[in-house]
Amino acid sequence: MKVYQVGGAVRDRLLGLPVNDTDWVVVGATPEQMAARGYVPVGRDFPVFLHPETHEEYALARTERKSGVGYRGFVVHTSADVTLEEDLARRDLTINAIAAPAKWESTSELFDPYHGQRDLQARVLRHVTDAFREDPVRILRLARFAARFTEFTVAPETLQLMREMVAAGEVDALVPERVWQEVARGLMEAQPSRMFTILRECGALAVLLPELDRLWGVPQRAQYHPEVDSGVHAMMVLDMSARLQAPLAVRFACLCHDFGKGTTPADVLPRHIGHEQRSARLLKHVCERWRVPNECRELADLVAREHGNIHRSGELQAAALLRLLERCDALRKPERFEQALLACECDAHGRLGFEEAPYPQRQRLGAALQAARAVETAPIAQAAAERGLKGKAVGDAVSQARERAIAHWLQQQPL
Repeated sequence: MKVYQVGGAVRDRLLGLPVNDTDWVVVGATPEQMAARGYVPVGRDFPVFLHPETHEEYALARTERKSGVGYRGFVVHTSADVTLEEDLARRDLTINAIAAPAKWESTSELFDPYHGQRDLQARVLRHVTDAFREDPVRILRLARFAARFTEFTVAPETLQLMREMVAAGEVDALVPERVWQEVARGLMEAQPSRMFTILRECGALAVLLPELDRLWGVPQRAQYHPEVDSGVHAMMVLDMSARLQAPLAVRFACLCHDFGKGTTPADVLPRHIGHEQRSARLLKHVCERWRVPNECRELADLVAREHGNIHRSGELQAAALLRLLERCDALRKPERFEQALLACECDAHGRLGFEEAPYPQRQRLGAALQAARAVETAPIAQAAAERGLKGKAVGDAVSQARERAIAHWLQQQPL
């Protein structure tokens, strides 16, 4: 029985990055032998055990063979006869197929049959073997790694293999939960646009997210969008959200906010009248297709519908500002509204030459919301009831008080 570190722990140490989790693989052992040493079995699809003291996961060396078309699962084979090289062969990328002893001091101790160290030095993402094609999730994983390791390029033969997988229909069969899981992780990487660039280069984006794919080549008015291309703008907004360290829901909203521009009739381009509502309708289909969590879904819908109005909010007076806040449900959900404002700021900065431009709308709307929420509604409701008012009339009285509060705040602002 021999134990090795594998995967990301070895890769990140070689790159000089922090190692947060360690994957362990055990060669030359049976499940019975592991149990006899006190390891606790937890794996459902293949033998995985928890260390009796550290509770880290230890997986027995295994081989895998795809069963069915697309991603339908794998037939897993594990035994004491499976070698370390056979286990590494099933991994996705060469940089993840390096093994090391449990305690290692130098690269001379590494087991690297697929030249992962060479690809680390060359900054290349390369598939290990042709078995890469057996799991289309690996296309998403590679694209995610490209978003994390921004200096790495994709090996030409790997990109060609990915294109062949797309052409063979492998991507069509991906399980929605797996797609969302990888996309969500990719959105949180250092340069998330690279994930979608790689997916577009291999043709997978047109299958997985045609609503985004069709934005490339769609022009916008250069007065507001010097970058012109709608797809380029979408990626600039997404990377701005990473630069501002936005949470996942905000980044997803940035990704989806302009879907409607891909369906603008050609005879009205480069204008995009009404694209906000079209974006919201397209977004709904994406969220259903990927089973996107409600938090991300609701914020993205709000940003898609209202980002144009939020951008123009500097022109609005008290009554219109209150209507905007009410449409955004900001009075009940101020934290979500703050996230919407952050997404809109990313949208404003995600334009060529506007990266450092001020965005006073965020502060102005935040202050207007604070003024409206400072109104004590209970006394107003009680006074309205004493006058015989009820139902909508009470709500109108509260709204009028909030409007006056916003108007008073506006009057205090310097011209």
